[in-house]
Amino acid sequence: MVVAAVFLLLIPFAAVGLSLINTGLGRSRSAAHTMLTSLGLMAVAAVVYFVCGFAWQGFSGRPGYEFVLAGRPWNWIAAEPWFFQGLDLADPALLGAWFGMLSVGLAALIPLGAAVERWRLSASLLSTALLAGWTYPWFAHWVWGGGWLAELGVNYGLGHGFLDAGGSSTIQAVGGLTALALVWILGPRRGKYSLEGAPAALPGHNAVLVLSGCWLALVGWLGLNGAGSFLLYGLEPGTGTALIALNTMLAAAAGVLASAAVTGARFRKPDASLSANGFVGGLVASSAACAFMAPAVALLTGLIAGVLVTLAVPWLELRLALDDPGGAVSVHAVGGIWGVLALGFFARPGRVLGTPGADAGQWLAQLVGVATLVGFVFPLTYGLNWLLNRLYPQRVAPEAEQQGLDLYELGTGAYPEFPTHTDEFGR
Repeated sequence: MVVAAVFLLLIPFAAVGLSLINTGLGRSRSAAHTMLTSLGLMAVAAVVYFVCGFAWQGFSGRPGYEFVLAGRPWNWIAAEPWFFQGLDLADPALLGAWFGMLSVGLAALIPLGAAVERWRLSASLLSTALLAGWTYPWFAHWVWGGGWLAELGVNYGLGHGFLDAGGSSTIQAVGGLTALALVWILGPRRGKYSLEGAPAALPGHNAVLVLSGCWLALVGWLGLNGAGSFLLYGLEPGTGTALIALNTMLAAAAGVLASAAVTGARFRKPDASLSANGFVGGLVASSAACAFMAPAVALLTGLIAGVLVTLAVPWLELRLALDDPGGAVSVHAVGGIWGVLALGFFARPGRVLGTPGADAGQWLAQLVGVATLVGFVFPLTYGLNWLLNRLYPQRVAPEAEQQGLDLYELGTGAYPEFPTHTDEFGR
């Protein structure tokens, strides 16, 4: 528990890293708005998770509601009291609640990278309340709280059940699919697409912020992957810490190198923002199997993640007209789903969990988890945000986009000493 608590203290660095990346990949006239929104999203996520989120998620081995289908129990939601009541200070579930609070905060930051420059501050807070109070804890219970996905091994002989040590699915894919839903609901930024549908380049304003955020994200991911592995799967710190750290670093390194190579081949020069996306994509893909993979396999996982993310960003922009300034859908949804599948394809979790003979069928358990994300979580988060948008429009007014969200919603800019670009020529 002490080692897990130390790793938990590192996780906020991931939040700082993602906030800086989102801010740097947006334009300067909305930089302060993006940073303040990041703080607000973390705050709302923490409060809502405290009120009811943990009550729905719970912790493995604690009470839950279940029904019987075809003679098999399906644990579908936790049965915890609200406001963390009943958690003893010495109970590991209290650390689990802290881990869940930090995790849902990270998941809430991911959609901001996709919706930046056009998402109302108040609407983003309401959307995060839905994520922290329902979507995230429900799926997290199935994976981390003893729910039916985690029990696929016991009930149906599918390996060890669905595995995700650091949150490739529960944090990254849930956040990335929420980002996809919001991009479709909000629509592209002014001036992003011409009348013929051709996308225009709207580059981020500060590559230094973006690349600095990558370093901080690496520190936070070490904490995220370590805390999840020790709290949720009972790994021994003496043998697990070094492996988790190595795998996390190698996946990120392979991701950025792959992205730089792909962009260098396409544009004759490496692209800084896409390389940063490849770095974070490697981190995202490392999370699921960070405790179960050999270092060489983690390197391969990160390499493939870097290629997938780098190719997905322009493909989504050109083919699906998704205006995603931070690359959140590609990095977190695509990278997270790949990390989950990579565990099933490459990892041998039985050697770590002490049941080496139970690895058969693990790939199918991971595939069921991916199908649940795409077939249930995405429609749910889209439906909730669509309903919210009908009741309380989430997109800012046209004049706010033209003026910039800093001045329109905050009354001041992030860089008062310097002129910022306006949108008088955007359609």
